[in-house]
Amino acid sequence: MFIGIDVGTSTVKAAAFDASGAELAVEARPVGLTLYEGMAEQDMTEVYGAVVAVLDALTARCPGPVELAGLTGQGDGVWLVDAEGLPVRAAASWMDGRAHGLVDQWLADGTFEAVFRRTGSAMFPGCPGPLLAWLDRHEPRSLDAAATALYCKDMVFQRLTGAPASTDVSDASMPFLDPRTRAYDNRVVELLGLTHRRGLLAPIGDPVTTATARGEGLPTGTRIANGPYDLPACALGAGVTAPGDGLLIVGTCLASLVATTDLDLTGEPAGVYLSTDRPGHRLRAMPAMVGTAALDWVLSTTGVAHGEVDALLASTPPGAHGVRVLPYFAPSGERAPFVEPGLRAELTGVSLESTKGDLIRATCEGIGYAARHCLAAAGLTGSLAVCGGGTRSHAWMRLLADVLGRPLRVVEGEVGARGAVLAAAERYGVALDVAGWTRPTEVVEPDPVRAAYYTDGYADHLTRLAAARARAPHS
Repeated sequence: MFIGIDVGTSTVKAAAFDASGAELAVEARPVGLTLYEGMAEQDMTEVYGAVVAVLDALTARCPGPVELAGLTGQGDGVWLVDAEGLPVRAAASWMDGRAHGLVDQWLADGTFEAVFRRTGSAMFPGCPGPLLAWLDRHEPRSLDAAATALYCKDMVFQRLTGAPASTDVSDASMPFLDPRTRAYDNRVVELLGLTHRRGLLAPIGDPVTTATARGEGLPTGTRIANGPYDLPACALGAGVTAPGDGLLIVGTCLASLVATTDLDLTGEPAGVYLSTDRPGHRLRAMPAMVGTAALDWVLSTTGVAHGEVDALLASTPPGAHGVRVLPYFAPSGERAPFVEPGLRAELTGVSLESTKGDLIRATCEGIGYAARHCLAAAGLTGSLAVCGGGTRSHAWMRLLADVLGRPLRVVEGEVGARGAVLAAAERYGVALDVAGWTRPTEVVEPDPVRAAYYTDGYADHLTRLAAARARAPHS
């Protein structure tokens, strides 16, 4: 039996697989996210407790021996721990917007672009550079008390195994890693005013660090690998490794990834090059801030249940009777395929005649346009896989295929956990049938007429987006 652990932003999951890749069982627990005054924080004790709880429940359901475990989780943010791996303060999430002003300042004075030209990382408020700089200015005692500034999965790995603090090249990619040397770029640390905090950056395990469990959640001695984080783990789990092939993750974060062996640090600074365990192979990532979170907000506001979405999408025609949604709902604005911390969502074309179905369809269309924008910027030329919670809606998948104008290889189930197992198996030299593990559930073809309609709609989306960006406030 193989176990994959995926520590998400709103849900912690663990999945058990057999040697063929068949999913045997899944356990999940929700975790809280506290939002206030532009900040987004999580309780590390709650998150780790949820990890242990899902593992306890999973191993009770599937009592067979555990061959190995792979660990993945949300990226970015700042998870400050002491020398024992215990929290110094609440974790600042990747959704956090407190460093909005710093990013604006760095955009204006050239620091933002200078960092991108060195690392291929377009900073956003919730990534470690701005957050550490903000804490250094406003909460230095937290940094003084910390031994290491980790990422989510790293905190969990240290607690599960007792191993020294470490991260991997995928998490370290934002924003301090030089993708050519696969080591921290000290000039970038200096540019962000953090040289005196350089010791907080976790040592990089390259390839990913391995250790054995010490008995919480997993049987003592279970082999476990730390990483990669959830975006590249999903790419592995969906079989996206050939240059030009892409993955769209329709989850809390709408993430577009394209496999590449290129490194282009010219052009508009946007997205990030995620290093992988294979030197020279990267993922060009455009992780937009809001995916299913945008739809969840609209559903909650309109009082519509998730189970009603497919019927409402079917009842409303393409174009949603003129209702349009720019789906930039995150309190920290947008980070891909451009960085605009002050950008906010906009709903237009709404009247007393507009229905709940119009609002739902317009939101799904807006998310689809945002995905098309990200995939184009990431350089998609090959096949496209799609995974995440959004795949549970077949109507939304059909809509996405139409909006994107291309077939979708839908990969359902716990794709991130699956990728974490594949990464761990590679690290430990355990042979698995990767093609079998990553086979798509179905392929959704676009309708040519609707795809042509949405090509025009996408052009309109870009025009409205440009106007909204021009209006966005800057600190």
